[in-house]
Amino acid sequence: MSFLPSREREYLEGKCIVFQEVIDGSQKGVILPSFRLPSNKYDVHQADVLIVLPPGYPDVPPDMFYLQPWVKLEANNRYPTAADQAFKFNGLSWQRWSRHNNEWRSGTDGIWTMLKRVEHALEVAA
Repeated sequence: MSFLPSREREYLEGKCIVFQEVIDGSQKGVILPSFRLPSNKYDVHQADVLIVLPPGYPDVPPDMFYLQPWVKLEANNRYPTAADQAFKFNGLSWQRWSRHNNEWRSGTDGIWTMLKRVEHALEVAA
């Protein structure tokens, strides 16, 4: 049950990024298991990352991303800003990272863009 565009699957496979395509009800999500988090930043070293693909993807951008387990900043033992709400997907309660995307370029951007956005958000979170 593959729903990612083939060039996006090929990109992830070419980068040796493990991923799962999961359908939960009417929602489609890409899960990146055991995603390495920035060192010395969070109370865990890795987490599963969920990217929910909206109807119309890849012309329509993913809006947020989600982590499982929930993570806290090591420096103050608090959730990062705008990362303290739950999101139910595939039987789990995911930590929603509210990071909106207003710069998506239809026809150019894809899962690679979202990965860079996730990496950046995790790096600069406060």
